[in-house]
Amino acid sequence: MSEELWRPYDRMADEFLAHAEDSPYNAHYDRPAVLDLLGDVGGLRVLDAGCGPGLYAEALLERGAEVLGFDASSAMVELARARVGDSAGIRVARLDQPLPYPDDCVDLVVCALAIHYVEDRHAAFAEFHRVLRPGGAAVVSTQHPTTDWLRKGGSYFDRVLETDTWALASGAHEVRFWREPLSDLCAAATDAGFVIQRLVEARPPEIMRERWPEEHEKLSRRPGFLALRLLALP
Repeated sequence: MSEELWRPYDRMADEFLAHAEDSPYNAHYDRPAVLDLLGDVGGLRVLDAGCGPGLYAEALLERGAEVLGFDASSAMVELARARVGDSAGIRVARLDQPLPYPDDCVDLVVCALAIHYVEDRHAAFAEFHRVLRPGGAAVVSTQHPTTDWLRKGGSYFDRVLETDTWALASGAHEVRFWREPLSDLCAAATDAGFVIQRLVEARPPEIMRERWPEEHEKLSRRPGFLALRLLALP
């Protein structure tokens, strides 16, 4: 995750939080799918990798988990700490570097909509595997590579650094991310010692039909994100 890939979140942190708290894609599409894949987290220690403003950490705490979290954006870390207080250990760290946690220290890893900012996904998955206890699991969501390919063009099989422009009240923010085929994403996970338990291409919920009918119709035809539940082999 080079600096230019995560730095936009420092500039738009407050706006992103205001958007993500009740947005169709974040709050009502990705978050329910990810939390469902995590299952019962009561009494488990969960690492929120790329925690953003702390929305997933808050949800995990409400479900009885012990939560650790990190993000590369210091502004996002400040928002996450403000949201969860001393209930979770939130710190600045990067997905593209060795994680500042010991081996076998967590039961679950969640990485929601952040892995596509990492150039070396093999290394990131290897770190997830390292910090997980034997038999632990990781749940990772990301932008759907087929949908991104349809939006961006070129060859589906290319590995490309793409750019999206997010229009917010403060102006236009360029957000860059890596697009690669699904087979490469899955290989990065399995090469690191994971087995894919489930792959979910979520369908839009009814609340989106009521509040955001155009987005509901779009996501009913093609997925926006996908999520993987990965079991860490010993």
